[in-house]
Amino acid sequence: MTTTPRWHNALLPGELRDNSDGRRSARDWIVDALMYAIAITVGALALADTWETHSETMAAVDIALGVIALVALWWRRSHPGPVAVLTTVLSAISGAAAGPGIIAGFNVALRGTRSEILTVLAITAVATQVYNQLYPNGEPYLVNLIFGALITAVVIGWGLLARVGRQHVLELRERATRMEAEQQLRIEHARDAERRRIAREMHDVLAHRVSLLSLHAGALEFRRDASPEEVAEAAGVIRATARAALEDLRQVIGVLREGSEDGAPEPPQPTLADVPALVEESRAAGTRVNCTIDVDADVPDALGRTAYRIVQEGLTNARKHAPAAAVDVTISGGAQLVVEVVSRRPVGAAVAAAPLPGAGSGLIGLGERVALAGGELRHGPDAAGDFILRATLPWTA
Repeated sequence: MTTTPRWHNALLPGELRDNSDGRRSARDWIVDALMYAIAITVGALALADTWETHSETMAAVDIALGVIALVALWWRRSHPGPVAVLTTVLSAISGAAAGPGIIAGFNVALRGTRSEILTVLAITAVATQVYNQLYPNGEPYLVNLIFGALITAVVIGWGLLARVGRQHVLELRERATRMEAEQQLRIEHARDAERRRIAREMHDVLAHRVSLLSLHAGALEFRRDASPEEVAEAAGVIRATARAALEDLRQVIGVLREGSEDGAPEPPQPTLADVPALVEESRAAGTRVNCTIDVDADVPDALGRTAYRIVQEGLTNARKHAPAAAVDVTISGGAQLVVEVVSRRPVGAAVAAAPLPGAGSGLIGLGERVALAGGELRHGPDAAGDFILRATLPWTA
């Protein structure tokens, strides 16, 4: 699952953080301090503008209601509608509550429901008229109404705009999470498909080995008059065949084989000896391929099959993503079998900054095959822009 770095979380509103627990983030505390400063400043200016029209009692009431409105702002995130209604009603008779009313109006546009926003707008229209009647400031009545309407429009509009931005962030996060889950699902499907393909490839090999075991074991059972030399020879063949079968089986242990659609046995699978023919096929298709095979030891069929598939995937990727590129295929044997396919960057092309585009299922499946063989697979562009596919395979898994 995609997570946001801790320092990013500190800059996000509490409700937008990963696994939000309802607590305020560092950003929320900063915003709270700023909002309270704005509310106090606006309330003080509104109160000062109409201070001469206040009696001593009304001045005390005005300030007290302003304090109540300021305190109510603390719960504006969890109860945007009630807080906005309360502060708007108080602002009808208290200039000090005008600042908290503006902050609460912005907050209800950001977090409230549609009905709460409409309710606050209606109360604001009434509260503006009541306040102008109670505390005339010398300005024409119509001018005060227009000024109040403009302030309300700016505050509510700004809140709605910020709301759209937050919804966009949440949608992007949800989309990223969904794409990550889909990518993980594709990877699992590719791995399962590769396991099934490996199991099908091993079918005929294992059947052949087991049939040899059965044949020689049957010969020992029915040829009780066989000489010690013949028994030893048959036992040696059985031991060698069993060992080869175990080496093949070890690669697909735990894999549940699904039969082919028509139930027919799979054709013989390629080995290292078939790599030159594979290279010739690519040359015939127009790819410039230079192939070097320097292996002195006998390569087991299962290991040769893996090497073949590595070369096959490398040539396929070169044809798909860089048809004009020359390809170098190198297979060498030493302490380990090393298979390397280098797709050269065409002259004049930009250096690749990321792996070649594509679904990546082939490389995922190839990685699964190499891992089952006990090897290591690396792929990606080098500093020169050449795409390198390199596998290191042990002689025994």
